[in-house]
Amino acid sequence: MMIEPILRSDLLKGQTAIVTGGSRGIGGATAAMLAANGANVVIAEVDAAKAREAVDNLNSSDGEGTASAFIADLVAPDACDRLVEHTLETFGGLDIAVNNAGYAWDGGIHSMSDEQFQAMLDIHLVVPFRLARACAPVFRAAAEADSEMGRTRHRKTVMVSSMAGEWGLAGAGNYAAAKAGVLGLMRTLAQEWGRYRVNVNAVAFGIIQTRFGLPQSESEVIETGGRTIHVGMPAKQAERLGITLDPDKPPTNEQTYAAKPMPSSVVALGRSGTISDAANSIFWLCSPMSDYMTGQVLAVNGGARGGMS
Repeated sequence: MMIEPILRSDLLKGQTAIVTGGSRGIGGATAAMLAANGANVVIAEVDAAKAREAVDNLNSSDGEGTASAFIADLVAPDACDRLVEHTLETFGGLDIAVNNAGYAWDGGIHSMSDEQFQAMLDIHLVVPFRLARACAPVFRAAAEADSEMGRTRHRKTVMVSSMAGEWGLAGAGNYAAAKAGVLGLMRTLAQEWGRYRVNVNAVAFGIIQTRFGLPQSESEVIETGGRTIHVGMPAKQAERLGITLDPDKPPTNEQTYAAKPMPSSVVALGRSGTISDAANSIFWLCSPMSDYMTGQVLAVNGGARGGMS
């Protein structure tokens, strides 16, 4: 799916970005936004077909060689190390890391298995930790080289969190715990990496319209950690919310990602967010416009009320 970025510029020209889970949804819109503003982009994705489709689209719209795919299950212990190696071999450097990959595996705490809880920690917290660890020597060496040349240059790491990490989320305590944990990781990295002029921040999203907001189906699955996860809301939850899906007529991309009206008592702006709304906020944190901001959480939720996201 091609996302038309709100801005095209040379603001990120000469920079290279990693976007995990960067083929569709928020990650896809982010990859498109970064590429449209001059960055080379590595899309790290478990779905090979979708990753290559996204790379082809970016290379077509922003110039051949703009994007590259790294196909791996990111929860594998060596995946993040190999991802950084691939990025350096392909583009010769690394300036931006966007930790976006994730999914939900909902359930009440009373009935949740250890595997189910750990799975959310693995993808939402352990993977960002491993990617940061792999990026650290690259960022440090780049900062030292900049100093020797007498120049100042900022590099960026963005953690994709959720208002669930701030407020909790009934029925998804594993997800909420992981999204809260990544904020602690972000704040620590901001303290440790400030000397290397690496800005580390997070976005905390409210209700953003993605395929995860649709009922589960056989057509949307993720293969990760040796298991198959059906993407979307469980049938009972979707039924309570009045959301249905015709298996014979799957929604188009436009229908999947379109903003939905929301009561102003839930979201002040009266609608759910779009993947473009999400990508725009990530882009700002990746850009020079945020060079004096680090260790912060940017809430992108349309004015949602506490506990409703």
